[in-house]
Amino acid sequence: MTQDPPQDLLPVTRIPRTGLPAHAVVVGDPARAAAVAALLDGAKDVSHHREYRVFSGSWKGVPVTVASHGVGGPGAILMFQELADAGVHTILRFGTAGAMRPGIGDGDLVVAEAAVRDDGVTQQLLPPEYPAVAAPEAVLALQRAAREAGAPHHRGIVWTRAAFQPGLLPLFKYDGAGLAAIEMELSALLVTASLRGLVAGGVLVVDGANADELVDEEATGGYDPHREVVAAGVERGAVVSLEALRLLAQEYAADRPAGSAA
Repeated sequence: MTQDPPQDLLPVTRIPRTGLPAHAVVVGDPARAAAVAALLDGAKDVSHHREYRVFSGSWKGVPVTVASHGVGGPGAILMFQELADAGVHTILRFGTAGAMRPGIGDGDLVVAEAAVRDDGVTQQLLPPEYPAVAAPEAVLALQRAAREAGAPHHRGIVWTRAAFQPGLLPLFKYDGAGLAAIEMELSALLVTASLRGLVAGGVLVVDGANADELVDEEATGGYDPHREVVAAGVERGAVVSLEALRLLAQEYAADRPAGSAA
């Protein structure tokens, strides 16, 4: 009996070193990766190791990778780094976040322009002065896709914070800084992208309010990311992230010299 030759897999995520589509959507939850992949044509389950589940397929003719990275920057950055090692050059994070300013409602999308580097990992790689910024073309593609989808959306700086639950230490506040939302992984992606020469950005679905003055515990019953309004936002956000990836793929192709490899 003949056997297929073993694949050359990267060590942490166990994704193949070659053969993945070069444009990727990344999410935290493996189940959400499967849901996004279900929107693709010809979706294939590529690998699943630990929290890292990977699919490939196509969206409106554009080959796409969909991958999950788990919760928190230290684990997520391993997926981002190994996607880059595998030849992926464009990555959009599609996740959830808490609103940090009035006027951003549950289920709305936040298109990240940059992130506060409080992620628990990049501080050990680079000095704090190094910025975490989204590629301008990614911001514009996500904004255009959200507008064309009719999805309520906002742009702004997000706060990537390692700790999810409050502890004994007082929470540092960015009062007056105009932050749009708080989440846990984006700055790790943006820093990785800058270091590796990738195009990266993020779009986040608001699943609650995090600024103290915005939270009405009596009215909301506390944090609950499983409400229908959030699920509807996640459905819109999946389409927006894939459509933005298509726009970026078109732009990438237009910038390539005729006859060059993708």
